[in-house]
Amino acid sequence: MNEQQNVQMIQQAYAAYGRGELDQVLACMEDQVEWELPDVPGLPFTGKRHGCDQVAEFFRTLGEMQAVREYAPKEFIAQGDKVVVLGHGAWTAKDTGMDFESDWVHIFTIRDGRIAAFREFLDTNVAVEAFQCYPASAGARTAGNPALS
Repeated sequence: MNEQQNVQMIQQAYAAYGRGELDQVLACMEDQVEWELPDVPGLPFTGKRHGCDQVAEFFRTLGEMQAVREYAPKEFIAQGDKVVVLGHGAWTAKDTGMDFESDWVHIFTIRDGRIAAFREFLDTNVAVEAFQCYPASAGARTAGNPALS
């Protein structure tokens, strides 16, 4: 696939996600897809996953823990086998009812017309605050991290 076809496939995956058609999203992935979000202790949907079954579990856990208020891919940049997507999201942590939002960057690696790898970068600090992963009473305050002070 060329770069334009790679972007179109990723756009179709985002559209399917927006419609709640996770089977279509998973169908865009290699069976052994590598999936990675920043690892945040206390948030079970973060960290690394391998394979479609683990990615499906990621989406299930994510849906249980947070509600999407906005999820907007805004810019698609392609070079070679990579598609980089710049976007913005807004969510509500279901357990706390707290809202949070962040710009994000997604990096997809495409192989033979399917997603072989995914990495996400976003402001994890706002998620930590919304999910209250580090309660102050537990002594988890950390110097240098204003969200935890």
